[in-house]
Amino acid sequence: MTTLEKLERSSLCGQLSSKNVGSTQTLLGWAATIRNHGGVIFIDLRDHTGIIQLVLDPSNKELLALGDQLRSEFVIGVTGTVNKRADNAINKNIPTGEVEVLVDNLVILNKCAPLPFPIGDENTAEELRLTYRYLDLRNDKMQKNIRLRHELIFAIRSYMDQNNFCEIETPTLSKSTPEGARDFIVPARTNPGQFFALPQSPQIYKQLLMASGMDKYFQIARCYRDEDLRANRQPEFTQLDIELAYATEEKIYALLEGLMADLWKKFFNKTLPIPLTRYAFDEVFAKYGSDKPDMRFETFVYDISSLFVGTELTFIKTALAQKGHVGALCLKNQELSRSDLEYWVTKTTKELGGKGLLYIKFDENKVIQSPVSKFLPPNFFDQAAKIIPGLTTKDTLFVVAGNYEPSWNTLGKLRVELGKHFNLIDTKNDAIFWVTDFPLLEWDEDEKRWNARHHPFTSPQKGADFSNPGTILARAYDMVCNGEELGGGSIRIHTPEMQSVMFDLLGISKERAENNFGFLLKAQQLGFPPHGGIALGIDRLTMMFAVTDSIRDVIAFPKTQSMRCLMMDSPTTLEEKQLKELYIKTLPAKP
Repeated sequence: MTTLEKLERSSLCGQLSSKNVGSTQTLLGWAATIRNHGGVIFIDLRDHTGIIQLVLDPSNKELLALGDQLRSEFVIGVTGTVNKRADNAINKNIPTGEVEVLVDNLVILNKCAPLPFPIGDENTAEELRLTYRYLDLRNDKMQKNIRLRHELIFAIRSYMDQNNFCEIETPTLSKSTPEGARDFIVPARTNPGQFFALPQSPQIYKQLLMASGMDKYFQIARCYRDEDLRANRQPEFTQLDIELAYATEEKIYALLEGLMADLWKKFFNKTLPIPLTRYAFDEVFAKYGSDKPDMRFETFVYDISSLFVGTELTFIKTALAQKGHVGALCLKNQELSRSDLEYWVTKTTKELGGKGLLYIKFDENKVIQSPVSKFLPPNFFDQAAKIIPGLTTKDTLFVVAGNYEPSWNTLGKLRVELGKHFNLIDTKNDAIFWVTDFPLLEWDEDEKRWNARHHPFTSPQKGADFSNPGTILARAYDMVCNGEELGGGSIRIHTPEMQSVMFDLLGISKERAENNFGFLLKAQQLGFPPHGGIALGIDRLTMMFAVTDSIRDVIAFPKTQSMRCLMMDSPTTLEEKQLKELYIKTLPAKP
């Protein structure tokens, strides 16, 4: 008999064990591999729980003939008896390795054409895997990652519910408010010439929910930003969005630390020490060249500007004259050849966005080895050792000169690359902490105006000197873990008077403020309670828990860095009829 009267699973492949020996089971799945050993056919049957070995009854000629038709990834259903494997045939590499199923019935539910790549082949180019993403998702790693994402979100929802937060959905067809990244725009057919925007975050909606008396809100929210993509950035992403009325920083810290401790226990079986350490932005940026530093290795940045006072090195002299700084990253105890050093110079300028990198190393007699050694004093090592604790002749200095933030940013990126290259990072431990006391504003040199570092609704700290905007600190905070910003938030402005001050600092006219944010400004005049919140990136959080370096490994259907879906070949052009309905006329692409 080679058909099944009922295709109802009695068990899943990965759930069978010695407890099931002697039982009859119906299984459904993919034929992962087929092996014909002289008339006995073995099949590894796979479903989302794992693999079980099938053995086709060698006395059943009709069954063997059907088994001979099988190829990799055929979808099949079988019934058979669970047998215990002989001791010398046990497969210790899979959970079901002690048992196998002796098949007496088999049906082919669907055939499979030759595959574009073997399921689970790690050497397949990512472009091909994304084109056939549904095949890539069949492999065990991706199955585990996507299910981990589900379990993580489920655990988050449970925690938020236990803390009396209400999950509320906010619209995805919203209003364009041109602050921050570009919006994705949606034409409104029923309102010719007008447009919705997809939300970059539910920021304003969740603030209005506080005005509505919802008190404690959260959402697993889809967000959209039309910005240049990096390796771990997607145009559409998911975040845990949180807002609560009458919030203080301490309430936010306690809530999120409790959540992280809960997740660490459930998924890592580790106790997360809380409260988490807090660092001021100025402190971490000066030391690590980043506001989200990886603190699992001790390679630091130092300001060595004082060593170059009076220097004749033109580029450093110019930088200091323009009130810039000279920063040095100290790589300790590594033997670097001339070609090694040139490699890091090239990588910094071509890949990390740095305008220039200078290296300085020493021989055992403290003699300087550097392209600019003739411009440095003979006692440079001793002078540098006064600034750089524990400096030895086996250390190498990588130096950048220029405006403070871009120079330190370059050194911060280089620090991470050196940490990975020389295996300096302690991957067995986690470094999770808060970064606080961010500047409220940042200066845009091109437009000659101040921008909000976080967003225009972030509250300034007490004692702010509004006549000196660059000194104002924000009531903002980021949670950082292992060099990734897990999330960030702030205490919001809730009075129209302070909001008006903020808009003035940003150069936003009353007319523009009313046009873009009139609904929020009106709410601030109608009994708006103090409030604050935070948002955590679900994609990055899952990436960390899955112990993978790519955010695309934890998203079912990600886009490429050119913002395309290779599987669906989108975005695409529209038919002229559709464009007319939307009152849209397209222009030729720029050459």
